[in-house]
Amino acid sequence: QVQLVESGGGLVQAGGSLRLSCAASGRAFSSYATAWFRQAPGKAREFVAAINWSGGRTKYADSVKGRFTISRENAKNTVNLQMNSLKPEDTAVYYCAAFRDPNIDYVADPAYWGQGTQVTVSE
Repeated sequence: QVQLVESGGGLVQAGGSLRLSCAASGRAFSSYATAWFRQAPGKAREFVAAINWSGGRTKYADSVKGRFTISRENAKNTVNLQMNSLKPEDTAVYYCAAFRDPNIDYVADPAYWGQGTQVTVSE
């Protein structure tokens, strides 16, 4: 069993940066791929970024490529999302997720979810 707790959300102006963190419990976490998803008001939840168990492979949605960076520290059971050049359309609740799989070939169906953290980007 893995429990995920996100932090780092907040209000930022367009063009600014935020760093989200996800703290995980459970010894198996270091063998699981993890990801960030987001859900804006009135929209479906969407994939943002994923990282494999070792941190050696990453995957990004086209909308955030070049602006967001996902990373992980297995020794600390944490996954981070560095978000730069933020835009108002990045406003959403951001969720950390983990897969019962070390790889990121398929990222549509995580096994574990955090409770989410709000990110609001103003004009």
